Amino acid sequence: MSFRTIPSTAALCLLGLTAACSNGTTDPDTTATSTAQGPASRTAYPLTIDNCGREITFEEPPSRVLLLNGTSVAEVESFIALGLQDRILANSQSYGVSDDPDMVDRIAALPTGDLSLNENFEVPREQVLDLAPDLVISTWAGGFDAATGSATRDQLATAGINSLVTPANCAYGDPSARPEDQQRHDTQSVESSFELLYTLGEIFDVSDRAAGHVEQARADLKNIAEAVEGAEPVNVLVVYPGMAMMNNNGLPAVFAGGLFDDIVERAGAVNVFAGSSGPELADINIEALATADVDVLVIGLFEADEDGDAYARDLFERFPAWDASQTGTYTTVSDSFYLGPLNALAVARIADAAHDLP
Repeated sequence: MSFRTIPSTAALCLLGLTAACSNGTTDPDTTATSTAQGPASRTAYPLTIDNCGREITFEEPPSRVLLLNGTSVAEVESFIALGLQDRILANSQSYGVSDDPDMVDRIAALPTGDLSLNENFEVPREQVLDLAPDLVISTWAGGFDAATGSATRDQLATAGINSLVTPANCAYGDPSARPEDQQRHDTQSVESSFELLYTLGEIFDVSDRAAGHVEQARADLKNIAEAVEGAEPVNVLVVYPGMAMMNNNGLPAVFAGGLFDDIVERAGAVNVFAGSSGPELADINIEALATADVDVLVIGLFEADEDGDAYARDLFERFPAWDASQTGTYTTVSDSFYLGPLNALAVARIADAAHDLP
């Protein structure tokens, strides 16, 4: 089986490996209110944005950023894609493997501030305040919950520290989230990854870079859509064997719903468990897997020492009734299947496996 990736020039641009446009000065006397969805333009400071129902004002681009949530890489990879590594004071996000061959090393090279995560994989409140960042970013609203040992947004504001939740996850971990934020979370898609890039682009006055990455990603996705147009949709099962602890039956974690369904659909395929929620996915049993109509198996990788080929062989032996087991049709993805700047890579890999693209 061939494993297709985006053409090298497109991938380099998408991943932030080419030179980006320069970041200049702004008029400090102009106040702007942001929607973080529009075309590339210079940011006017002070900049006020709405984030999860809170108004946040930036007097200038942040320069001492703390990235929370050790189990996410959406934010740190977006910083790298936008060339904002020098703004990171401390990063707690990491992932063992990446669909971008340089990403793991680039994340490892970032400062960590000697942080130590607590049992909830969060940075303890005292460490956050001691670092004195000018912006703290969490991938989910729960990252600012006192119950997890974290500094709350109010505590940070009292200390003169701005805070930001990734826009698509304002309702994640916040039972009192606004209806519009809940809707945004429930309907996540590749567009949600673009929204994060646009938001960061505006805050840091690099909207030109964000727009460039999004435009290239849209072009890559358009090329894939044209390549699979008219092809019969195939059924895809996406599992992360290394995350079996997420499944109540100890089976490989099944990924479906929202962004995951959108990535599969853009590849000219259908997620076998499309539309399922987290609790529903955790309750999938061996019978449901065995009787699923699976044309293509997608193995998600989580740690550097995981063997996608071995995982595939094991699952094909355990579930011989799958068409994928009989044809040996599978591919692998890792971080590109999550919220972040690499989604087009996941679409390309799945489209290739599903339709044997040239």
